[in-house]
Amino acid sequence: MEANANRSDRPGRVSVDQEQVVDLALSAERAVVWSLDFATDRLTWRPGLDRLLGIEGAGEAEVRSRLAELVEPLVIAARTASLWQDLELEQPYESPDGRTLWLRFRARNFDGHLLGIANNVTDRHEDRRELADLADRYRLLIELSPDAIAVHQDGLVTYANPAAARFAGAGSPAELLGRPVTDFVAVESVSDMAERLRQLTEPGATTQPAEAFFVRSDGTRFPMEVVSVRTTWAGRPAYQVIMRDVSAQRAAEAALRYQAALVEHVSDAIIATDAEGLVTSWNPAAEDIYGLPSAKALGCPVSELVGAALDPAAVVAGGGVGQQTHRAADGSALVMRVSAAEMNGGYVLVCADETARRRAEQQYRTVVASLDEGVLVIGPSGRLLSANPAAERILGLPEADLLGSSPREWPVYDERGNRLSPDEFPSAVVRRGGKALQGRVLRVPRPGGRDVWLSVSCRAMTPDDCEFSSFVVSFADITERRAIGERLAHEATHDPLTGLANRTLVLDKLGAMLRTREHAPTAVLFIDLDKFKVINDSLGHSVGDRVLRIAGERLRRTVRSTDVVGRLGGDEFVVIANGIDGEAATRALTEHLRDSLTQPIWVDSRRLHVDASIGIVLAGPEDRRTAEELLRDADVAMYQAKTRGRSRYEFFDVGLRRRMQRRLRLEQDLRDAVRHGRLWTAYQPVVDLSTDRVVAVEALLRWNHPIHGPVSPTEFIPLAEESDLINLLGAHMLGETTRELGIQRDRGTEVDLKVNLSTRQLDDPALVTAVEHALATAGLPPSALCLEITESALMRDFVLASETLTALRELGVRLAIDDFGTGYSSLAQLQRLTLDTLKIDRSFVNRLGRSRDAEAIVTSIIAMAHAVELTVVAEGVENAEQLELLRGLGCDQAQGYYLGRPRPAHELWA
Repeated sequence: MEANANRSDRPGRVSVDQEQVVDLALSAERAVVWSLDFATDRLTWRPGLDRLLGIEGAGEAEVRSRLAELVEPLVIAARTASLWQDLELEQPYESPDGRTLWLRFRARNFDGHLLGIANNVTDRHEDRRELADLADRYRLLIELSPDAIAVHQDGLVTYANPAAARFAGAGSPAELLGRPVTDFVAVESVSDMAERLRQLTEPGATTQPAEAFFVRSDGTRFPMEVVSVRTTWAGRPAYQVIMRDVSAQRAAEAALRYQAALVEHVSDAIIATDAEGLVTSWNPAAEDIYGLPSAKALGCPVSELVGAALDPAAVVAGGGVGQQTHRAADGSALVMRVSAAEMNGGYVLVCADETARRRAEQQYRTVVASLDEGVLVIGPSGRLLSANPAAERILGLPEADLLGSSPREWPVYDERGNRLSPDEFPSAVVRRGGKALQGRVLRVPRPGGRDVWLSVSCRAMTPDDCEFSSFVVSFADITERRAIGERLAHEATHDPLTGLANRTLVLDKLGAMLRTREHAPTAVLFIDLDKFKVINDSLGHSVGDRVLRIAGERLRRTVRSTDVVGRLGGDEFVVIANGIDGEAATRALTEHLRDSLTQPIWVDSRRLHVDASIGIVLAGPEDRRTAEELLRDADVAMYQAKTRGRSRYEFFDVGLRRRMQRRLRLEQDLRDAVRHGRLWTAYQPVVDLSTDRVVAVEALLRWNHPIHGPVSPTEFIPLAEESDLINLLGAHMLGETTRELGIQRDRGTEVDLKVNLSTRQLDDPALVTAVEHALATAGLPPSALCLEITESALMRDFVLASETLTALRELGVRLAIDDFGTGYSSLAQLQRLTLDTLKIDRSFVNRLGRSRDAEAIVTSIIAMAHAVELTVVAEGVENAEQLELLRGLGCDQAQGYYLGRPRPAHELWA
């Protein structure tokens, strides 16, 4: 580069064209023009550049070197910039005297030249730095301000200081940015806030301080004093909000108002005096208590107003609290508790009217003294302070012996007979837990050896401070009531006749045994007395009751004291033996019980005998059956023992349960079978042996079960008899068979109908009517119907059976005795019943041809029957040999599979 080498204070030459290019903007105050020729790299400048660079008087080379270094970035940029493009550079410069100057270079690229100006902008940078320092100080002031400060623009928060974040319940100010400002303002304050902001129309405008409620993130509300300022943010209108928490101030104001209201509304007289005892304040309660308005009391000596020598200074000197009798304006006496304290050179007196309380205490003492319930007052030390007359009477001790004693040292027992420790006494329990005790039952020995049962309640006189409170212990004598309750409880769980455990207690005790972890093996014996019904029915209930009491006592004496003996009702007993060692030990116990029961029983000089059918269940530790289930299974086993011949015992097994469950299901299904028409009748021909003609048919009931298929009559007929379904089935069968036979007789088939009657049907008082109705409905003559009765049914109650059969005979119905030879009847009794037919049991017919004894028996039966003019029918003829033997022996009629199997009506008469 080359510079103008004339004088250093003279500017370098700039061509006229160049000067024309430099516009007025480049001739700013204190600016120096400089130029660079790109072709020659010649750098020129006008005078003043050395002063600008702080090297006034320096040589041209030094000036050029410093200028070239400073504008180098602009030169580099200009070489690649487009023509007439403006370039600008501002940077610090270290002058030789150590000052830091800020220089600004601006240039324009045109026509192979770079023309520019340079000026010193250090003052402007210092102004900026001062402004930045001021901004930092203001920002620090805002950040550390205890007041919440925020800026919101377009309804969204754009700035928040830490105090604002704390007030809002946020972790940091950043959590608030971008959120609607209304998120933090209570709903009722939003409209007022919006109205205040609308009034800020000019930048810098400020609202008056106003109160608004804000909401934290957890929903809590708090009052804030708010000032809003119209400002700008990023060049756009915004609002700065300064918020001050006034919660404490409002709370203090509320406390002052509360204290003032307390003085005004408290029920105690609050009187302020000066040092001489003249009244300076007289609250409304003082007006009410003493009957003097405040206007008359102010300025008067307090002693004159209360009618007593009341010296505030003396009360303070005496400890601040005292008791006096004052007089109201009307002269009435007032019992007052006076408290005094110094205040602002005078005194404040609190006079509490205890007149009503003292009167109530006197009334309380009178009431307590007249109570039937004992009342004790126990002091904080645990010593007895007072006892009312009822307490003396119930405990059997005079008050003088009670006062000063510690009830926690008395011999007091709980319901289980355990003596109470001092920590278990009612007042100790209430002191420890803080809650009143109600109705605890305790036993206390009285002098003389008699115990008294008490229902005890206890409460603290000052529940908020049980540690130092006195206690009221009240109690009622429930000795008689408890005795009645125990008797009722015993009656509720014991059999009134024998005194043994009833079903409820048996199940409770059995359940308790089973609930014991890893309980010992347990045997449950369900006992039903055999032959008891005969004794009870024939000798009367009084004799039966004595037999039951004796049987129960024998069972109780036979077992161990730990075993349970109960009566379940009627002649059913149960024995529960816990800890029994297996089946062998159970068998030995069962035999022992049966031996005890079968011993003769003497009642009213009568020697009676009973036996027992016993069902047994063994339950080991792994057994999960309930007490109800064990008792049920033992009952099932007992029933099995009865069905196998009585006077025996059976152990329960799962197969037995399945058979009983099938039995129960069949019983219910049998009830449904009658309603749904699943029962039908098969008819077996009865043949006259002299003519080989069918003269009658025997009706046999059949059941097709929808699941099990055909059910044998030997299974469902006994089930019907035991469940009282037999009368329903008998009536159904009688109606159906007479109807079907009536149809066949109308068609010319002259046969008679034979129908079996069970034992239960003979007991049915409606049987005769049912037979008469069935015959009439079917249009069948009575002589066409023959009713067959077994020997066992006939002999169970011969008198009743004979009455029923006589009534049937009077209808014209013919009668037959079935299965003859297997029961205990005699021909004399048969003759008394005027029967028509005798049926030889199949067990005799089956042995014909194979046993001479059978042939002799059949011959005898036929001869005896013919002797009393009875028609003889043989059952169970299975082959020709039997038929020919019967014909040769003179038998009248026969039936059996050889002569014809039972078939439905439509097949038999097809």
